[in-house]
Amino acid sequence: MARLPMYRQIADAIREQIQSGEYKPGDALPTEAQLREEFSVSRVTVRQALKLLIEQDVLESVQGSGTYVKESKVNYDIYQYTSFYEKLSHLNVKTHSEVLAFEITTPSISIAEALEIADDERIFYVKRVRFIDNNPVTLEETWLPLSLFPDLTYEVMQGSKYDYIEGKKKMVIDRSEQEIIPVLPNEEVVRQLGIPADQPIIEKITKGYLADGTVFEYSRNFFKSTDYKFTLIAKRSARA
Repeated sequence: MARLPMYRQIADAIREQIQSGEYKPGDALPTEAQLREEFSVSRVTVRQALKLLIEQDVLESVQGSGTYVKESKVNYDIYQYTSFYEKLSHLNVKTHSEVLAFEITTPSISIAEALEIADDERIFYVKRVRFIDNNPVTLEETWLPLSLFPDLTYEVMQGSKYDYIEGKKKMVIDRSEQEIIPVLPNEEVVRQLGIPADQPIIEKITKGYLADGTVFEYSRNFFKSTDYKFTLIAKRSARA
């Protein structure tokens, strides 16, 4: 395999320093002169490395001030059915959830259909805001059948419902069906996430299944597009 150009090696080294927490979002990088000395390269090579990271949205240059680490977006891999906390476990961030509603109610016709239950069955309705380092990034609404989780509590929903389902209930979560739609935020999303009314957001609708095919949750998440990016890997099938 060909050796990477030096500017790419420097860019990779800086990226690793950011991922390890040595440089945090908002931190200033060393000056060009300091980076030249650290890596024993020319000014041109340092500038190429910084230019690459700026183009990749890892760094930002502030004229007359320096080069800074940008706030990173959460990379939401839609092929991994993981919790909010699991998706962020590799990052050096603090997370918490604020529960806005925790109710036992009866479902609307559409929610009953989504959960595949009768419309007179009781369900939990939970609304919560998810935070990264005190920054509200997601507003989530979740509907769960009461018959599956009669001992679900407010405290559980302050953390991870998947830990509760798999750890305490010993249920096996199998898969989800997800729909992702770009939309404009409603008034509550604007208020809870602190965003402009004209800023597009990402709405994700999820239907979760246990290993036996039972639908255990239906949820709707509103993600700040400034904090999240969604990725997937698509493979082209072989042509006949």
